[in-house]
Amino acid sequence: MPHPKISPAPRHMAVVGAGMAGVTCARTLVQAGHRVTLIEKSRGAGGRMATRHSDFGGFDHGAQFFTVRDARFHQALQVHPELIVPWQVNTVRVLDMLGQTMATAPGPRDVRWVPVGGMNTLIKRWAQPLADGSLGSQTLLEARVTAIEKDALDATRWQLQLDGPEGAQQVASGFDAVVLAIPHPQADEVLRASQLAPALQKKLASVQVAPCWTLLIAFPQAMQPGLETFGPRWHAASSDHHRIRWVAREPSKPGRSPIERWTIQACPQWSAEHLEDDAERVKAKLLKGFAEITGIRATPAFAAAHRWRYAQTTRPLGQAYLLDAQAGIGLCGDWCLGNRVESAFLSGLELALAVA
Repeated sequence: MPHPKISPAPRHMAVVGAGMAGVTCARTLVQAGHRVTLIEKSRGAGGRMATRHSDFGGFDHGAQFFTVRDARFHQALQVHPELIVPWQVNTVRVLDMLGQTMATAPGPRDVRWVPVGGMNTLIKRWAQPLADGSLGSQTLLEARVTAIEKDALDATRWQLQLDGPEGAQQVASGFDAVVLAIPHPQADEVLRASQLAPALQKKLASVQVAPCWTLLIAFPQAMQPGLETFGPRWHAASSDHHRIRWVAREPSKPGRSPIERWTIQACPQWSAEHLEDDAERVKAKLLKGFAEITGIRATPAFAAAHRWRYAQTTRPLGQAYLLDAQAGIGLCGDWCLGNRVESAFLSGLELALAVA
């Protein structure tokens, strides 16, 4: 039977993953005249540009900010310039467990940008036209792709096996091409389960990605009169601590709730060593490290730990995307080019241009 082929004529594309790479790819395909079904296993778009909401305000528990170096990324951001603002804060490097610090500053090409309200604001705005049907496309949420198969009604197209909410089984069909814009181990799992694209599977073997445990804490008591100097005078820090790589004060970002909140990200090696630990144990250990870095020893009113299994690319693919044009299967993500938000954008864009 013939395989699906990618053609410049209008086609129906499935894009799996609604992070920066997937949403960028989907938007670009729609702009080229194709119809897209965007499929996301979570309850909303964002991926690692995620914001977790609580009674005390939001936490950017994935990517903390992004930088802009490529002219194409800059141009895309100008579509909604009101959504992004520079994050200009005093950032330090914590040198030891006594809290000794060294001032740092981003380079001229590395202005830190954040979306107003939360990191996921930008992705949600970009994904909105794909969900409301205004572009002839649709979005399926809480749907995890488990396999790619020949379409039961048209062997020249693909259908996707999906696990929906509460284990419900679904099938989405009629696709001329499938894009997997998800972490490379998940893409590899889908391809292996589908017995497809062995050449792409082989190339994925060179990619390495590190995990990250992230702690979210809030101190509403710091809003009381007389506690104006709660915590350190700096707002963000990289760290040489054996457990913690990064800490950031959420209210220091423009357009955020003023309640004292911190996001703490563990270093990759520690996260890997404790990857399967109980979340409560991880929380206690990271709280101890946070106190050693910041001097804040108060008990937070809110504390939660989040595990990112695929957080930071340590060995990228070295090319913008993978594509089996004969089969109509493509892969993209920040893991192709690096670990920056812009890496994900460029990967999704380049794949869409190759497919379109």
